[in-house]
Formats: sequence, structure tokens, C-alpha cells
Amino acid sequence: MSSRDSILNKIKSNQPSSVNELPDLSVLGLEKFDVIETYKTVLKGIGGFCEEVSSLDEVKNYIATHYPTEKRMITTITELADIAETDWTNDDPHSLQNVELAVIKAHLGVAENSGLWVTDAILGQRVSPFIPQYLAIIVNKKDIVPTMQQAYERIGAIDYGFGTFIAGPSKTADIEQSLVLGAHGARGLTVFLMD
Repeated sequence: MSSRDSILNKIKSNQPSSVNELPDLSVLGLEKFDVIETYKTVLKGIGGFCEEVSSLDEVKNYIATHYPTEKRMITTITELADIAETDWTNDDPHSLQNVELAVIKAHLGVAENSGLWVTDAILGQRVSPFIPQYLAIIVNKKDIVPTMQQAYERIGAIDYGFGTFIAGPSKTADIEQSLVLGAHGARGLTVFLMD
């Protein structure tokens, strides 16, 4: 037997007993708190804005009031075609460099960190939430879960090519410890909580 085999056999015979059971994580997220209010508070704390709406007409009115409508807006939501482009999803991603506002939907949100789960199935293009100056995301209130544990339980079996959590506008404080919004993505995020 070579010294290599001898060493490997000693390591193999000196292993700790295996643990077959994973810890029970079902207790996570059982804390009682107002999920929507927590989501709104956390989003505000990280620089995002939240609007509660009951229809896409309210979303249109908000956008018309708060964003320059003469600038380029894109969306993947066909009901918003009268205020934003919907025929951009097959374009070269570089052609989106002049987008002021992108409006998309999220599959779900997470109250504890205000993250919104989006996948390529609803983004149109993977760059769409990262390239515009401003981002607006619509999520149903019933799809806000308390913690990441519940979010992972919901997305665990879903088949997708690309997915990401988006929480608040792009920000960094790496440079001279000064907070900079829009350093590598949208400068502002508005979340529309839909009834």
C-alpha cells in the first residue's frame, strides 16, 4: 500500500458519524407581524417608494404624474401599452440605454427585506430591471411572504432560466463611505402593491 492510500484509509476510517436529518426550519417565519406594513417600512428604509393600488389605471395615473412621459418607457404588461413600449423584448439590449422607466411584474415579495422575485419569464430581457434610470414593479399583496424561507419554499420547484431578487434602487457606499444611488442599476424603485 502506498503512503497516499494509507493516508486516505486513515482519513476514511476516522470520519464523524453522518447526520441524516436536516434541522427543522419550519419555525422560521412563524413570528406574527403585519406583512404589508413590514414590507413598506423596509422598502422605505432602503430607498424605495411604495404605492398601494387597486388597478392598473391607478398605476398609469401615478406614472403620468411622477415620471416624464415624453421620455422612453418600456413594459412587459400589455395593459400598459398606451403609456409604454411593449415591442422591445427582442431588441438588442444596448438599444435600451435610453430607457427612463421600466415597468414589470414580480412573482412575489419578501417582507423582511423587501426583495421582489423576478424571472426571465416576466422580464422581457434580463437587463430590463438594471438598465433604466427608474424601475417600477407591480406585485400582488397576496404574494408578499414574511421571510426568505417562505420565498424559497415557493420558488424551489419552479423551472426558470434566470431569476433574481430586487430590493430597492441600486446603491453602493463603497466609495468614500458615501451612499450613491443608481451606481450600477436603477436610481429609483417604486413598488406598486396591488390588491
